[in-house]
Amino acid sequence: MAKKNLVILTCSQCLARNYSTHKNKKSNLERLQLQKFCKKCGTHTLHKETK
Repeated sequence: MAKKNLVILTCSQCLARNYSTHKNKKSNLERLQLQKFCKKCGTHTLHKETK
């Protein structure tokens, strides 16, 4: 059974850490990138997985 780990998503524009989600590290080797709403910027921006 694959293990899911918690990852933190950071806004690419203002670098605010807004979201956290689970990721299956066995099937997804690359870093996660999602289009999310940033409360600090007030717009939809690209959020990337941090270490």
